[in-house]
Amino acid sequence: MTLHVVVAPVFGTNCTVVSAPSGDCVVVDAGAGTADDVAAHVASAGLVPRAVLATHGHVDHTWDAAALADRFDVPVVLHVADAYRLADPFGSLEHGSPTGDRGERSLVSGPLGAALAAAGARPGDYREPARVETFDLAAGEEGALRWGDVVLHAVGAPGHTEGSTLYLVGEPGAGLVLSGDVLFAGSVGRTDLPGGDGATMARTLRDVVGRLDPAWHVLPGHGPATTVARELATNPFLAG
Repeated sequence: MTLHVVVAPVFGTNCTVVSAPSGDCVVVDAGAGTADDVAAHVASAGLVPRAVLATHGHVDHTWDAAALADRFDVPVVLHVADAYRLADPFGSLEHGSPTGDRGERSLVSGPLGAALAAAGARPGDYREPARVETFDLAAGEEGALRWGDVVLHAVGAPGHTEGSTLYLVGEPGAGLVLSGDVLFAGSVGRTDLPGGDGATMARTLRDVVGRLDPAWHVLPGHGPATTVARELATNPFLAG
């Protein structure tokens, strides 16, 4: 598999195009402002998109999912437990708010709203994907997902959100874990947003991340790449 990373201008989300030698590809974590660069790479490399995936449903990982899915006529795919966030991305980030209105106002005055405004976007510009496909994996459960010639192994990793997922690309040593907001270089994902749970995250870090082959390389949802070995040795949330 070949990987091409586009860093979103909003919150620096790492959007990854994973392609097979045949040209089949999937896009993972289409953050705000990535659609044009992803489309340009797909065209220049002669790729055939098969799906737009999300490691979880937070809007900084799904903002451009609908735009790319519509452009390529493919589905948006994520864990079933996070699918509700695609319909209500702002309300699902607001404690006690089942609708988007209160959440949107909160976020407009907060860091997400400021980041969107700096990139020339507004919360009202968000579009819900028309075609959504889901999978269901328990914590630590692994399942092979195939789109054309692209095969990823998804692993349930809840804690940051209910449906957070690791995507394993290739094999340990030569392959990569797309860890979303579960694991970062030197840190881990926050658990204080709705759907997050500290105890669940602790179990995921111990029983899922902690049992990954140390040879895996890791590309988090934000920030620099790392390795499982490095994080097991130095990450304060994992070391010891």
